[in-house]
Amino acid sequence: MPACRRLLAAAVTAAACLGAQALAAPAASATDTVVSRGVTVPAFYTPPATLPAANGALVRTEPLPLALSLPGLDGPLPGRATRLMYKSTDADGRPVAVTGAYIEPSASWKGGGARPLVAVAPGTLGQGDQCAASLGLEHPLTLNFQTVSVGYEDLAIYRLLASGIAVVVTDYGGLGTTDRLHTYVNRVDEGHAVLDAVRAARALPGTSLTSASRIGLYGYSQGGGATAAAAELQPSYAPDVRLSGSYVGAPPADLTEVTKAIDGSELAGALGWSLNGFLQSDPSLRPIADAHLNDAGKKAMQDLSTMCVGDGILHYAYKSSTRWTNDGSSLSEIIAGTPALKSFLDTQRIGRLKPSGPVRVATGVNDNLVPHGQARRLAVDWCKKGADVTYKPVVLPGLGSALINHFTPLLTDQGDAIDWLTDRLSGRAATSNCWSMPIQP
Repeated sequence: MPACRRLLAAAVTAAACLGAQALAAPAASATDTVVSRGVTVPAFYTPPATLPAANGALVRTEPLPLALSLPGLDGPLPGRATRLMYKSTDADGRPVAVTGAYIEPSASWKGGGARPLVAVAPGTLGQGDQCAASLGLEHPLTLNFQTVSVGYEDLAIYRLLASGIAVVVTDYGGLGTTDRLHTYVNRVDEGHAVLDAVRAARALPGTSLTSASRIGLYGYSQGGGATAAAAELQPSYAPDVRLSGSYVGAPPADLTEVTKAIDGSELAGALGWSLNGFLQSDPSLRPIADAHLNDAGKKAMQDLSTMCVGDGILHYAYKSSTRWTNDGSSLSEIIAGTPALKSFLDTQRIGRLKPSGPVRVATGVNDNLVPHGQARRLAVDWCKKGADVTYKPVVLPGLGSALINHFTPLLTDQGDAIDWLTDRLSGRAATSNCWSMPIQP
């Protein structure tokens, strides 16, 4: 089988395992579409010219048809979904429209108290607007001439819904919405989008959520970084969103280390998504990028800006960034020698603030894509600050492929992660195991 077909099969197989209120702007017809950077997406994802003032305020909503849905006595299983657009704020304090989805479960909540809500922060899906997680709920697998997109987060979402937990999913800033590029792994943008998704879900009319509903966060990989950032930012950005527990799986807490690890791997395309996101966040870095990238590098950045994770694997797996630079230096070497880039990545470091509420940090001990060491260091950093941390090293044999080493713990630990989060949403206290990790001054 040719290499490209093997990579496609691997990507698909891995993912398959897995009151009335007036809104500020009416949605376009469900059949209307627009072209965003060469890809067709529903017109719903085009933001209005003006956004509401309040973070988390709903901009528009529409029913969202779930691709995997069955009829049930109490309504469709696993629930009724609503597509959302809501207002958030980016790292520079600018208003930004973010899309996502809320799912009201058909299953009853048996954990005691009001029905809880979990905000799901998706893992890496790509940078094209067609890759948004809310679209993945409607189209779990998209294989066509434009894209290879897989909604692999649907498995965790459906498991939460089956427990009677309401779910809100964020698409993050710029992923789905047609007005800007997704600021991939920007900790503040992502943390804000997660917290404002909770606010948007609570503002949605006709749900079973109440002011007493406990709130949890769930995320792995890019999503683990987003939930980690959200837990750190909650006290200052969203004091009204009290967190009962946050699952932080395989978080890219130190982007300098992660950049080294993904270069030349199956997910080398994430280098392009990262760099594109950095330039969207801080345009002053663009002259540095222009000075170092050769024509192949600039083409890769442009290509990747419209690709989903399947496309990135098919077209850029195992590529080295040395092919993208004028002098053959890797991106990590350029970062190390450029103070402005080092400073920017330093601002993205997670672990310098104490997270709100109990957190569960899980990382595969053989994860060499989002390296185990830097994820464990996040747990230690939080322990030093007196946080309530449950650290779980996922012990699995090394499986050769960096992508599989990273992806497998998502599946093998998912049940335990959801059980831990469900306990927190039921009001049961967590037991920190910071004592199990040597903590140096």
